[in-house]
Amino acid sequence: MTESPSPLTMLFSRHTKRREFVAGLGGAAAWAATASAQGSPLPVIGYLGAGTLEAAREAVTGLHGGLSETGYAEGRNLAVEYRWAEDRFDRLPALASEFVRQQVSVIVAMQSTGSVLAAKAATRTIPIVFQMGTDPVDSGIVASLNRPGGNITGIYNLIAAVAAKRLELLHELVPSASLLAYLVNPTNPVFAEAETGELKAGARLLGLRLLVLNAADQNEIEAGFAILLREGAGGLVMGGDRFFANHLSQVIALATRNAVPTIYASDNFAANGGLMSYGTDFADTYRQVGIYAGRILKGEKPADLPVQQVTKMQLVINMKTAKALGLAIPESILLRANQVIE
Repeated sequence: MTESPSPLTMLFSRHTKRREFVAGLGGAAAWAATASAQGSPLPVIGYLGAGTLEAAREAVTGLHGGLSETGYAEGRNLAVEYRWAEDRFDRLPALASEFVRQQVSVIVAMQSTGSVLAAKAATRTIPIVFQMGTDPVDSGIVASLNRPGGNITGIYNLIAAVAAKRLELLHELVPSASLLAYLVNPTNPVFAEAETGELKAGARLLGLRLLVLNAADQNEIEAGFAILLREGAGGLVMGGDRFFANHLSQVIALATRNAVPTIYASDNFAANGGLMSYGTDFADTYRQVGIYAGRILKGEKPADLPVQQVTKMQLVINMKTAKALGLAIPESILLRANQVIE
């Protein structure tokens, strides 16, 4: 007898055939309805995504891994509803409100500060678990890391906070460059403001000029590279907003074709041909979100679960790309690398 594919496998498979996969899943809503008819409704997690499934595969997989550790499996004793804003941040409030109307058991908001803010604005009662790159206290998400209070908790991955370190590493790689560029998505303003502030402060300390370039769609990404080339920027710090992960191939192709030394916030870029990345182990943060969601489903309260702050950062260097760009990676950087891709 052939084993039925898992709901997660079905989700990804459906997406590869047709981008508008949600309506055809027959998944969470059907399972919930069936279970309810049997008198034992399944708990439902609402996954609020700012981007697309294609860019969030690792996040979705990690979430399910963490849920599994707490005894939950989609389709067996849990249903998951997915909503994707597809980089339209203005759609997030309406999508969050859908979950409130459905009265899901937990809302998961990952990979975007905008998703977290939309979820928080939509409900004060439904538990919310986040993974975000800006300080959740400074952003007004929680009262404190140790005692978040209210209905929300999660994982703080420090992506905006270590932006100046990415600038410092890039400066170390191209020390002769006095002007470096930074590409930011302005449609995610809370994250953009935090990350831009860190980079401007870092540039002042290093005595560098920072060329800030906005990009909120594919054309603007292309235009951003054209401007930095025209202005003579010696390298690029790619913003840590998940919007750029949705356009990973385009960004890497532009950086490679134009020979622009670029540093990224996610190791996924370095693994796919980007020069260098510095940031957190995202896979583990996604798993931790799943664990927190599972613990809440078992009865724990978000207010009693402290916000976890990532402490370990990863430096990844792609030597194949460095050689293609004709760059010699200083030994001082290589010695600090957690991974070198040959």
